[in-house]
Amino acid sequence: MKSIILAGGVGTRLWPLSREYYPKQFIQLGGLSLFQKTYERAVRLSGPDDIFVVTNEIHRYLVLNQVDELGYTLGESHLLVEIEGKNTLPAIGWAMQRTRNADRHATAVVFPSDHILGDNALDQIRAAESIAKKYLVTFGVKPTSPHTGYGYIRPGRKLSIGYIVEEFKEKPDEKTAQEYLRRGYLWNSGIFLLSTECFFAELKKYQPALYATLSEDRDPDYPGLDAISIDYGLLEHSKKVAVVPLDAEWNDLGTFRALYDTEAHDPEGNVGGAEYFSSRNNFVHAPGKHVGLIGINDLIVVDTADALLICNNKETEQVKHLVNRYNAVNDPVTKFHRQVHRPWGSYTLLEDTPVYKIKRVTVKPGERLSLQLHHHRSEHWIVVRGTAEVELNGETRLLRKGESTFVHSGTMHRLKNPGLIPLEVIEVQLGEYLEEDDIVRFDDEYGRK
Repeated sequence: MKSIILAGGVGTRLWPLSREYYPKQFIQLGGLSLFQKTYERAVRLSGPDDIFVVTNEIHRYLVLNQVDELGYTLGESHLLVEIEGKNTLPAIGWAMQRTRNADRHATAVVFPSDHILGDNALDQIRAAESIAKKYLVTFGVKPTSPHTGYGYIRPGRKLSIGYIVEEFKEKPDEKTAQEYLRRGYLWNSGIFLLSTECFFAELKKYQPALYATLSEDRDPDYPGLDAISIDYGLLEHSKKVAVVPLDAEWNDLGTFRALYDTEAHDPEGNVGGAEYFSSRNNFVHAPGKHVGLIGINDLIVVDTADALLICNNKETEQVKHLVNRYNAVNDPVTKFHRQVHRPWGSYTLLEDTPVYKIKRVTVKPGERLSLQLHHHRSEHWIVVRGTAEVELNGETRLLRKGESTFVHSGTMHRLKNPGLIPLEVIEVQLGEYLEEDDIVRFDDEYGRK
């Protein structure tokens, strides 16, 4: 059995923890990220050599670095980088094409990268392989509440394992959700088990254009594909869809309410490392701070270096609308944290003004930035840890702790860490324009333009 991991979402409902360039599946809150936990789950199910990950360009190196942290290597043919998001059906279809190229009679389980899933689910997934040659298999979760944030599945005729799917239902209102619970509907988990034979046969019937594209022995032409989910594009049309109930812990962690429900609660019903006074049922995330809440109930409080969110525990689905408002005015607060991850390491924005910025740049051992120049800013570099190899207009020299250099605007330059420990540099940018698009790259080993 192969594994396919979908790792391209941005998790807008978990802003400001989740940002476009560092979304929820990669956030490491007290341990492994959700993506890393999903990858380890796939290793247990398929082995490290039979995993395909679908992501996008801005998350490519987050995927590679986090897989590397686990001690595995994700081969180039197993990393599928979409040039633009087209929803789940093209992503799954591309990964199934790669799966078929590796084994024409293979079966693959499709995992979202941002879900909690109990380990006992793996045996249930393996058992469902017996019906995957004949049916497109989706996995349903028995509801524990009339949740309005999930889609639902109506099970029909009993099979040897699972049921024929009678109907898919979109996210309901609370009254309708209560009716779904009474009638035995299941939550749609977004986890699938697909055989190459059944998947491509059904795709040919209901999405012939995508089928034709994936039948060619090359990567699909993404700009020419329709954006459509696997539910709308295939499962709701096919007469060969089965649902297998999962008897396991599951949560898609789509909202702060979901985080609150899955974390350990103190005696007052609160979640988070903070100080509380006479308050109940609150979720607080404020690293390095004590937060006092007096007479306040059912609140979500998320405090980061550059953004503060406070909302009612029952309104967490609305966070995405706040993110949309910031996006409408091109506010970068939805895209970046103060710490921004790059293929070579990361930088942390320490101070930001219209005429200067101060950053802490961290370069991993053996890595280097692109050979580049800036038209509108100069930079002053001060080494505070490790050894820096600095290239300025073709001349190279070493800088050690406490030493510095100045990079004039228009100077072709590169920074490298030749040592065995992380290199840390304080960078002071000076100029009338300081945004990241003032970079002209001449040589970049990560393939960035």
